[in-house]
Amino acid sequence: MALLVHLKTVSELRGRGDRIAKVTFRGQSFYSRVLENCEDVADFDEMFRWPVASTIDRNEMLEIQVFNYSKVFSNKLIGTFRMVLQKVVEENHVEVTDTLIDDNNAIIKTSLCVEVRYQGTDGTVGSWDDGDFLGDESLQEEEKDSQETDGLLPGSRPSSRPPGEKSFRSKGREKTKGGRDGEHKAGRSVFSAMKLGKNRSHKEEPQRPDEPAVLEMEDLDHLAIRLADGLDPDSVSLASVTALTTNVSNKRSKPDIKMEPSAGRPMDYQVSITVIEARQLVGLNMDPVVCVEVGDDKKYTSMKESTNCPYYNEYFVFDFHVSPDVMFDKIIKLSVIHSKNLLRSGTLVGSFKMDVGTVYSQPEHQFHHKWAILSDPDDISSGLKGYVKCDVAVVGKGDNIKTPHKANETDEDDIEGNLLLPEGVPPERQWARFYVKIYRAEGLPRMNTSLMANVKKAFIGENKDLVDPYVQVFFAGQKGKTSVQKSSYEPLWNEQVVFTDLFPPLCKRMKVQIRDSDKVNDVAIGTHFIDLRKISNDGDKGFLPTLGPAWVNMYGSTRNYTLLDEHQDLNEGLGEGVSFRARLLLGLAVEILDTSNPELTSSTEVQVEQATPISESCAGKMEEFFLFGAFLEASMIDRRNGDKPITFEVTIGNYGNEVDGLARPQRPRPRKEPGDEEEVDLIQNSSDDEASDGGDLASVSSTPPMRPQVTDRNYFHLPYLERKPCIYIKSWWPDQRRRLYNANIMDHIADKLEEGLNDVQEMIKTEKSYPERRLRGVLEELSCGCCRFLSLAEKDQGHSPRTRLDRERLKSCLRELESMWQQARTLRAQVKRHTVRDKLRLCQNFLQKLRFLADEPQHSIPDVFIWMMSNNKRVAYARVPSKDLLFSIVEEETGKDCAKVKTLFLKLPGKRGFGSAGWTVQAKLELYMWLGLSKQRKDFLCGLPCGFEEVKAAQGLGLHAFPPVSLVYAKKQVFQLRAHMYQARSLFAADSSGLSDPFARVFFINQSQCTEVLNETLCPTWDQMLVFDNLELYGEAQELRDDPPIIVIEIYDQDTMGKADFMGRTFAKPLVKMADEGYCPPRFPPQLEYYQIYRGNATAGDLLAAFELLQIGPAGKADLPPINGPVDMDRGPIMPVPVGIRPVLSKYRVEVLFWGLRDLKRVNLAQVDRPRVDIECAGKGVQSSLIHNYKKNPNFNTLVKWFEVDLPENELLHPPLNIRVVDCRAFGRYTLVGSHAVSSLRRFIYRPPDRSAPSWNTTGEVVVNMEPEVPIKKLETMVKLDATSDAVVKVDVAEEEKEKKKKKGTAEELDEEEPDESMLDWWSKYFASIDTMKEQLRQQEPSGIDLEEKDEMDNTEGLKGPVKSKEKARAAKEEKKKKTQTSGSGQGSEAPEKKKPKIDELKVYPKELESEFDNFEDWLHTFNLLRGKTGDDEDGSTEEERIVGRFKGSLCVYKVPLPEDVSREAGYDPTYGMFQGIPSNDPINVLVRVYVVRATDLHPADINGKADPYIAIRLGKTDIRDKENYISKQLNPVFGKSFDIEASFPMESMLTVAVYDWDLVGTDDLIGETKIDLENRFYSKHRATCGIAQTYSTHGYNIWRDPMKPSQILTRLCKDGKVDGPHFGPPGRVKVANRVFTGPSEIEDENGQRKLTDEHVALSALRHWEDIPRAGCRLVPEHVETRPLLNPDKPGIEQGRLELWVDMFPMDMPAPGTPLDISPRKPKKYELRVIIWNTDEVVLEDDDFFTGEKSSDIFVRGWLKGQQEDKQDTDVHYHSLTGEGNFNWRYLFPFDYLAAEEKIVISKKESMFSWDETEYKIPARLTLQIWDADHFSADDFLGAIELDLNRFPRGAKTAKQCTMDMATGEVDVPLVSIFKQKRVKGWWPVLARNENDEFELTGKVEAELHLLTAEEAEKNPVGLARNEPDPLEKPNRPDTAFVWFLNPLKSIKYLICTRYKWLIIKIVLALLGLLMLGLFLYSLPGYMVKKLLGA
Repeated sequence: MALLVHLKTVSELRGRGDRIAKVTFRGQSFYSRVLENCEDVADFDEMFRWPVASTIDRNEMLEIQVFNYSKVFSNKLIGTFRMVLQKVVEENHVEVTDTLIDDNNAIIKTSLCVEVRYQGTDGTVGSWDDGDFLGDESLQEEEKDSQETDGLLPGSRPSSRPPGEKSFRSKGREKTKGGRDGEHKAGRSVFSAMKLGKNRSHKEEPQRPDEPAVLEMEDLDHLAIRLADGLDPDSVSLASVTALTTNVSNKRSKPDIKMEPSAGRPMDYQVSITVIEARQLVGLNMDPVVCVEVGDDKKYTSMKESTNCPYYNEYFVFDFHVSPDVMFDKIIKLSVIHSKNLLRSGTLVGSFKMDVGTVYSQPEHQFHHKWAILSDPDDISSGLKGYVKCDVAVVGKGDNIKTPHKANETDEDDIEGNLLLPEGVPPERQWARFYVKIYRAEGLPRMNTSLMANVKKAFIGENKDLVDPYVQVFFAGQKGKTSVQKSSYEPLWNEQVVFTDLFPPLCKRMKVQIRDSDKVNDVAIGTHFIDLRKISNDGDKGFLPTLGPAWVNMYGSTRNYTLLDEHQDLNEGLGEGVSFRARLLLGLAVEILDTSNPELTSSTEVQVEQATPISESCAGKMEEFFLFGAFLEASMIDRRNGDKPITFEVTIGNYGNEVDGLARPQRPRPRKEPGDEEEVDLIQNSSDDEASDGGDLASVSSTPPMRPQVTDRNYFHLPYLERKPCIYIKSWWPDQRRRLYNANIMDHIADKLEEGLNDVQEMIKTEKSYPERRLRGVLEELSCGCCRFLSLAEKDQGHSPRTRLDRERLKSCLRELESMWQQARTLRAQVKRHTVRDKLRLCQNFLQKLRFLADEPQHSIPDVFIWMMSNNKRVAYARVPSKDLLFSIVEEETGKDCAKVKTLFLKLPGKRGFGSAGWTVQAKLELYMWLGLSKQRKDFLCGLPCGFEEVKAAQGLGLHAFPPVSLVYAKKQVFQLRAHMYQARSLFAADSSGLSDPFARVFFINQSQCTEVLNETLCPTWDQMLVFDNLELYGEAQELRDDPPIIVIEIYDQDTMGKADFMGRTFAKPLVKMADEGYCPPRFPPQLEYYQIYRGNATAGDLLAAFELLQIGPAGKADLPPINGPVDMDRGPIMPVPVGIRPVLSKYRVEVLFWGLRDLKRVNLAQVDRPRVDIECAGKGVQSSLIHNYKKNPNFNTLVKWFEVDLPENELLHPPLNIRVVDCRAFGRYTLVGSHAVSSLRRFIYRPPDRSAPSWNTTGEVVVNMEPEVPIKKLETMVKLDATSDAVVKVDVAEEEKEKKKKKGTAEELDEEEPDESMLDWWSKYFASIDTMKEQLRQQEPSGIDLEEKDEMDNTEGLKGPVKSKEKARAAKEEKKKKTQTSGSGQGSEAPEKKKPKIDELKVYPKELESEFDNFEDWLHTFNLLRGKTGDDEDGSTEEERIVGRFKGSLCVYKVPLPEDVSREAGYDPTYGMFQGIPSNDPINVLVRVYVVRATDLHPADINGKADPYIAIRLGKTDIRDKENYISKQLNPVFGKSFDIEASFPMESMLTVAVYDWDLVGTDDLIGETKIDLENRFYSKHRATCGIAQTYSTHGYNIWRDPMKPSQILTRLCKDGKVDGPHFGPPGRVKVANRVFTGPSEIEDENGQRKLTDEHVALSALRHWEDIPRAGCRLVPEHVETRPLLNPDKPGIEQGRLELWVDMFPMDMPAPGTPLDISPRKPKKYELRVIIWNTDEVVLEDDDFFTGEKSSDIFVRGWLKGQQEDKQDTDVHYHSLTGEGNFNWRYLFPFDYLAAEEKIVISKKESMFSWDETEYKIPARLTLQIWDADHFSADDFLGAIELDLNRFPRGAKTAKQCTMDMATGEVDVPLVSIFKQKRVKGWWPVLARNENDEFELTGKVEAELHLLTAEEAEKNPVGLARNEPDPLEKPNRPDTAFVWFLNPLKSIKYLICTRYKWLIIKIVLALLGLLMLGLFLYSLPGYMVKKLLGA
């Protein structure tokens, strides 16, 4: 049902102006297009259509408003027309002409003519007049065969063609309608990446203001549907309504620019895993090892003995070079193994699995310090088996991983809060079964040679299918396979493969592969990946993974069988498949298991079982589909393919594949009997189609062979001329169009959104006005699109049989789009000028989400392949997704390329398409395609360019329904193309010199022309016009105007030898002028535009050009605008770009600062000796002075030179500036050393400073107060610094400390004592600073989240949300500022909360200093000089390798004449021009002092996964290798060294700090190195020579390092910056310019004497130097920087990080003091004495041998973590019957301890073969265990407790008070530290796990811990156990406790006398009785005999 309104004209308008109309029905409005400059009559002639779901009520209203349209103000209403729809409902068709009424309901003269039709539920519609259907005689007939079931509503009657589509069965008939008379001005934008779909409004035109705000239209799409023009909604973006872009007709779809398949190419990856520790491992007294597996590589940690919370801190690195697909499917598996050794593999405790892709998709590609939960795969009913704490990171080439800074991990780990799981995965994962059901497959290719088959056939006489398929499924590191079906192209399995894994799984993809079983080796036939994220939804209304039953299509190599398939990788799922291989019917279901159920099999082995078969139709009803294609042009055919005849073949599935589609899909035969064997052949081998019975048409799938003709020396074309070949294919597929329709609607929304966002980005980039308006328009469009989806998709509820996934996906898409609709609406209200960029980022998220939702996991119709065949061999292909071609009667659901002409570029298959081979176009096709149900096919020709005759196959004349085999165009138009090729920039370097000799080749249809070749440049300015004459284009003139064919421009490098090298390609659309149009503004002449050049997938520069296509009218070329302008005869007859198109130029002056050249490499083996720099820009240039001896002094002696040049006024069009360095050899020869192109001069353009800015305001004083204050107030200080207010910045200095210390005597002690000055060292300062840095990072996080959340929230407060959050962020920043400023005094803003000890801090930068200070290029820039070809990705060469040196200097560009204020300034030296105040560049000697603090995360260099690092430093000729101080087996070594080097700039200015791995044998390996350019630092205004400390002190750990005092530095800076000052006023005050700084005025020396000093205030002025007007900039503070280490062998992948800083002191200044001592802290020696007094309530393990009584033989074992081999045992308390034991036994543990890191330091040899000791740092933990001693078997472990010596529970006073809670940590108990308490005594519980893995109390132990330093221990020695000195007394044990075999009689007496006396007597008597009886029986026979015989 629909309401159609045809708005014809509005007449009797007053005045002249732009008119627009708005038509509203049911609250939904459409706008007409804007009619510009119309007078009294506005001829709108537009059609609007409302699909209506409920019948129209006769009282409803239609409203039409007509406005005067204004670009700047809001539109002004002329009048309104309202109409009740009663008559329309009754008659279905009404035509009305009526007057309008104004605001006051008064009638005005203006009248309007409108026609309204109503298409009711019964499908009837008002009568259409013939004109509407351009004389279509076959209409009735078509209505008959449009028995279309998918109406707009279920149950709707078949309706005639919806209006808005026209039928052109035009037999050469012309369209009756004229074109739109240029009412859309088409213009150009300056910068456009590929603007094929749209033209831009003219530059001079003011942009129309924020118009979309008034368009409340949900159905924009119909905005521009006109019956006459047949505009497609897709091409009408909202932009066209806002007059920003004008639309293009819908005959063409956009071509794809990127040519190279990105998948499948191998890349470098590195997986680094640090196993830190494990906790709560299940098991008693185990020796755990962690095994780390990535893919097939395994590595193991060392074994830790008898502990279930081992600490490892071991680092593993795995390197891979594979394609991303393979990489991200690899499984990372962490498993803990118990007691593994050489002989036995150990038992698995538990494991954890996750795929690499999950890690890679994390922020920063890593998990840091997270806990992995272990579970046992063999027993799923058991709970968790422990936790492993680890870091996992995956780095690809070029990824930067920000390692969170490694500081002391003091915070006790919250395991539950830091689990190793991605966001949104619940911590409690359940076990689940994944059922993958494999039903059957179809269309398999042949997999054996037919030769074998013939042999078999000869012997056995049967002909079998040549393939034995089975299906293999890979998931989460396991695989399962179905049975093999012998010899079957259509195998039937009905089996299911069952996986058991935790849900949600941490593996994203499941791989399903059909394989061919073979005796030699099985090969893959095809592979399909199931992405679990697409078939499930984890939201609260989400669903478990489910799929199908649905067909999935598999693609791979071509189907012809060869023994060695070069494209076999494609069948494995790597890269883009080039041919259909098979399709597989499968399903997937997930069931969450109830693990408590006893019947459950507990193993996770993969099982294969039978699955219930499913009915034929469950995957959808089979329907006949019809695919039509017409080849309109085939050009750019690569000449290497030879000139054999060429044919194009189109296939869909196996249909249409005549060469090797052997296994023919059978056509469904619903009408035939099962016994009927006959098959209908779908594929005929003859191209003339014979009609099979019943008028069925056969398929024609390939074009007739045709011999190509030469276009130019690289390309052929096929001369189709007016006869265009067609193909058509019938195929049968399950009808699942609904899936594709929904995907298409979302794709359309996404395409529009993407186009809009690109526009906005472009507008921001080119600084166009009002990007926020365009963004609002985009959001408006997005919300309308979402709304439209909701309305269309909801109708889709009751459709064809659907799988559960279809239903769930639909629900979740509806939810997502609804929320997106809401968000877009709220976001639109928030788009403001300053928030455009942030909102743009949020919109990018929408785009990603839409693309994700649109990707349909259940395929239905396979993709369409177009192959070019030459000589019956497949050469090149293109692949088009079938959904893009699918037709629907609802426009939004139609595929984006359906019924349109698409430009396709064919490419080589598989690996051959990689690299430069794949970049050359194999062929360019203009192809029209249509795919839909056969019964819908009446309109399949409607989108073709008009004016053709159909040519039917000869026999089919009677059947007019036959599709044509070719089209003949009667009409042709003749055109002339003018290509204005102006210039290109940043091209690819194709020659070894690092330059190219570029020329451009322009292709249009089948002609091509070249520009001239410009030698040796990357930025050619061709300035050339190419004219193509006599271009014949077929089709309607009007269509050609809207939709001309595209132009391909290729850039080549001319080589003297051999073929030109390809450098890149781009596409353009010409601006078309028809013969009847004037060549005048606004459309002509065209503007130059930038086009992005692509080389493969990489961008390779920009082309600045313009293209116009001019129709040659009846008068011939005389009508064309004259080609005026001189013909450049010097360059040959070359026509330059005409005036009007070329840019407007002005005179500019370019000043160049020549400083020097650095690091020049050899050229052709000769060293560079006398270099010179040539600067060139737009044909003008300047040369530097010659450097006479590069070795002695590489600097120039003339510093500044200039030249004048004409540059375009528009900065965006500025040509690049080229810097070339040549070496002047003898005899006047020159050699090019290297070159650099500055592509944009913008950053060097001089812009005069804004003198009105507050920072320039030099009147009035601003006081900056530095007095100390009470700490609590600190939080309220706000930092304001502007000229008007008194800015008060408080920074307090050391005075307060002293006062506090005085008070201390009286006040009671604080929790933490003030650190004693003498105890503090540089490391205290360093660790305090790191804590501050972490604190700041933590603070940053919440404020960042606030911002996002606030935006994402449902903004009920409208605009208030973001504003608030901004204030918050600002407040957080202020807070931080205060923190950095106040933490100087140590007492940071936390002072009130927790009393941190006051330590002066430095700044720790987590990155290089350069990135913080803009590379120190404040006035001296570094330009890298390049030589050699740009590498292609495959050979892995990088920019680094092409660098042959660096030029140092700078540029300044300004319009002539020079601004006066500069030249009038005091001390202006004209020789230096704009570069005033530059230091001299004479050589200077400098002392360089490098402090290396430590390295983190080094890449292991030895087999054992460790390294032995040492530092090597190179500067000029100095090479220091600190080899003897290597640090053994460490990946996080602390170096703590400083090195002094004397250097002279400029010869030695590049400092290299490298870390090498020491090897006993062989050379040392480089781990990584970092390079620092010292010269830029030395000369920088940021003063990077020696960092400015926070406070000034003359002694102690914070001593001032710089030889110049702060006051001297300040004086020097003021002098250099021409700043007034410094004026030191009364003590404690200094004035600089108009800023006054105050602060403390006294300083204390070593002896505590106070002296007056100005240094504190001078320092505070330096710390705020950036606030000084004009000269101010940030000065480098005292700091430590973190630099990544890189290894040239592994480019782009970080090999670790190095923390260091560099000080530089000129030798002509006073010498600096001795270097700071930063040597690593030596661990302090301690002795821990542990006395075990007693135990109690120990569980009783043994049954007594005699009495069966429970008892235990108790002893206690103890050790310090990491020193298991030094474990100590007490003696045994035998036979304890109550669990009580008495020991009085002393352990002694000496150890080395680092207080700052809270770690014990152990040095020991790793194995007997180790060369030297390895140092380990281990947490200080004491382990106590209780054991039961056994004499003949192993001792039994009863329980243990581990005490962290820094924080352990205080012992209970008595055994009664000692409970289990003390140790489990579940209850808060008071914690103590042995390092503070020194002596602790008490009872502690001992725990073990029972069978259910729960803790239970197994005993209590009373112990006393006493900690002494080594010195104290020496003075006061004690004995081990109970020995001298200071022996402990013997314990008082009951008798039986002592050893029984030493005192057996005592034990026996005790046993017999007490309990068993009577029992023993009874036993003895019974034994005697038995003895008697036995003797009696024994002697009885003898006596009997005697008696009988009477002896």
